[in-house]
Amino acid sequence: MPKVEAWLAKKIDANKNNNCTLENVVVRREWSDLSETQRQEYVAAVTCLMKLPPTVDTTRFPGALSRYDDFVAYHMTHAMQLHDNLHLFGAHKYYVWLFEKALREECGYTGYQPYMNYDRYAEDPLNSPLLNGNASSLGGNGVLEPAYKGVPQPGRTPNIIKSGGGGGCVTEGPFSDMVVSLGPTSMSMGANVPKNPRADGTGKNPRCLRRDVNRNAIMGATADRAYSLITNNKEMDGFYNQLLGTPPPKNDSYPWGIHTAGHYVAAVDPGGDPMTSPGDPLFYFHHTSLDRLWWIWQMQDVDKRLNAIPFANGSMTMPMKRAAEPMDTMVDMEWLGPPIKLVETHDQLGGNGGAFCYVYV
Repeated sequence: MPKVEAWLAKKIDANKNNNCTLENVVVRREWSDLSETQRQEYVAAVTCLMKLPPTVDTTRFPGALSRYDDFVAYHMTHAMQLHDNLHLFGAHKYYVWLFEKALREECGYTGYQPYMNYDRYAEDPLNSPLLNGNASSLGGNGVLEPAYKGVPQPGRTPNIIKSGGGGGCVTEGPFSDMVVSLGPTSMSMGANVPKNPRADGTGKNPRCLRRDVNRNAIMGATADRAYSLITNNKEMDGFYNQLLGTPPPKNDSYPWGIHTAGHYVAAVDPGGDPMTSPGDPLFYFHHTSLDRLWWIWQMQDVDKRLNAIPFANGSMTMPMKRAAEPMDTMVDMEWLGPPIKLVETHDQLGGNGGAFCYVYV
């Protein structure tokens, strides 16, 4: 990692590294590179978080049953902000880091948040270490739900991520006994999902975790696409657009863009609902993967790219936001963590007062 080493050395010389060095940096690893014991420890920590009481106001969110649901509740009420051009990368970095922090400090997890290298699982996700349903996986597929047809993709050709043959309740492996409560909202992609007693989806609505392990989705995030994303975009606008699949790529059987492709690796309910997507633990693997891609892209020309924000193209699919001093924008996680400036979320080697100090391998 010569470019990373050079950048960090430059920061150390300027005394701007906040005590983050290559000697104390945390390493986030790919799921398949962890031992089975390490994978099971991660699953146990997430399960632990699902058993701890919520800290969020349950009058406002009566459907929040656990500490895990604290994170779902935040995403539900801040999804538009989290996905605007200012926040998509940096705010999700902070969000995932706070989740990792909760796993470690509240559930005794000794590792760090893993990511998924989409390409490792693209050809056969059903039999992958991530989703094969064994004790060291994140659980298996949902049962066949005939009414579930897939995820519509208007404006693209094909115009739907066709169902992979699941869509119903997960019945095997970790999280097969998970109780989903928050949601669904009006944006849910699921079929025959029980309606929430509250119109905004915040009510108590206990049900199973639904998945559709889907090769049709993850094939849109293969290594050639990731390589193209990183190497073919010198400006942030291009990187952002290609990540989102905007404009839709032509002559591509899987023209979703990596952001959408990764979300629908298996997501149905709550994962397939853009508001409640963190309700499926796979969400954290996807957004950690996006964080990794962003970091690799930043490091190719760090002086120019570290604090780059997309906002020039008004036709992007995500909400657009402008600010006179965008890097001074506050990222407020409310009940999850203290507010920090957006500029702090752009640097994982010393940002957030040095609390962000990690690399990907």
